[in-house]
Amino acid sequence: MTWVVFDYGEVLCTRTVALPKLAARLGVASEDFEPAYWAHRDAYDRGCSDEAYWSAVAGSAGAKLDTEAVRDLTRLDIEGWSRIDAGSMRLLGELAGSGARLALLSNAPTSFARFAEREPWARHFRVRVFSADVRCAKPDRQIFDLLTSRLGAEAGRCVFFDDRAANVDGARAAGLAAHLWQGAEHARQVLTSNGVRTSTASACRS
Repeated sequence: MTWVVFDYGEVLCTRTVALPKLAARLGVASEDFEPAYWAHRDAYDRGCSDEAYWSAVAGSAGAKLDTEAVRDLTRLDIEGWSRIDAGSMRLLGELAGSGARLALLSNAPTSFARFAEREPWARHFRVRVFSADVRCAKPDRQIFDLLTSRLGAEAGRCVFFDDRAANVDGARAAGLAAHLWQGAEHARQVLTSNGVRTSTASACRS
């Protein structure tokens, strides 16, 4: 059977709007904070601790962490990435209702992974792989091979959606049927062409 695999950031959720709040908490200008936030993100996604990440960000932005800053910054960061896209949630519900096999493959730090797996939408996914938990990340071949191993599926039987071209390219190199995320309606069309029906599509045929 075909598996449908989703990225999380900017696919199931909207882009974070927390960066100004995070910069303010550190006491630095947004233009100094944002490059530092992204520069160290890959290491965070690959499993470094909250403290190590925020210390690196603060150092690059010219700030110092106070005793409670790590906790506050982590909380604000999770909140920023927790705004779910309504269209994506409808698609997930339709796919789950049709019995589709769903999996999540997300580059995410451990703290966010623990938050996400408790959210109501997480129940739709039979398998969830967070990069920090496995100490590797997209677009590396290793994480795609790990995913298909956990699914017990051939790579070509996995339809994968991600918002980053590099991750799509990496997935295709690993053999997955990968597509750049262009919204829920486009995803429906892709899934239909791959023989995956949503409950809405099934209802239209009845």
